[in-house]
Amino acid sequence: MSDSNKDRWQSDLMLIADAAKEAGAVAFGFFNQSPEVWWKNGDRSPVSAADFAANKTLETILRKARPDYGWLSEETDDDADRLGRQTVFIIDPIDGTRAFLGGQKVWCVSVAVVHCGRPVAGVLYAPALEELYQAVEGGVAMKNGVPLAVSVAGAEETSRLAIGEDLLTTFPPEFRARVTRQKYIPSLAYRIAMVADGRLEGTFVKGNSHDWDLAAADLILACAGGGLVDLDGRPVVYNSADVTHKVLCAAPASRIDEFLTAFAGRRDS
Repeated sequence: MSDSNKDRWQSDLMLIADAAKEAGAVAFGFFNQSPEVWWKNGDRSPVSAADFAANKTLETILRKARPDYGWLSEETDDDADRLGRQTVFIIDPIDGTRAFLGGQKVWCVSVAVVHCGRPVAGVLYAPALEELYQAVEGGVAMKNGVPLAVSVAGAEETSRLAIGEDLLTTFPPEFRARVTRQKYIPSLAYRIAMVADGRLEGTFVKGNSHDWDLAAADLILACAGGGLVDLDGRPVVYNSADVTHKVLCAAPASRIDEFLTAFAGRRDS
């Protein structure tokens, strides 16, 4: 990475961190206040006034600051213009809306800058937990200003995994014997951040996640010594025409092959 790009992405990180904190403050103003709710995706997914207000805050700040960047947000109608842009903002104004509406604290504002298909700056801000995760390409992942790193637990030790019980039961018995299953974490981005800061050894992401769920957390995990990959071990590519993804694995870099092998050895594979 050239020095000019390094400075550019660092500048972008400062921009999106400030924007995420502003949007988080806006969203937090609706927290436990019973905001108006609508339903989308065939009445399967809630979206609230808080989501839209946080999205508006982000869009106002970021598009004004970087008018040449593309835009992809869960709460903005998709515009194919982004496909012609090398650099885009990828946004989830509230990742974990159900948790937010239920008064749970595990939700966050997710903001990433993606360049040529990969994240180069990323921020997760969880206002109710007072946690700010951030990373820039080639740098060290930080949580509230302190460097973070993935777990150093080895294959012979017990692994804390965020995984559905129905899926775990299909894994080889010798693998299951070394797993402690983490209870459900309502924000996918935050779940990946838990791998980045070592509270989890890994997680499997079900199919149909979206760019906005993943991009910021992906970079934070990478800069903490981990990886988010598909079942062939390939990194996720962002800002394609199709922004949905198949099954993914998030883990420390040293454990990815182990977890992918265990997934391939399931009874129903």
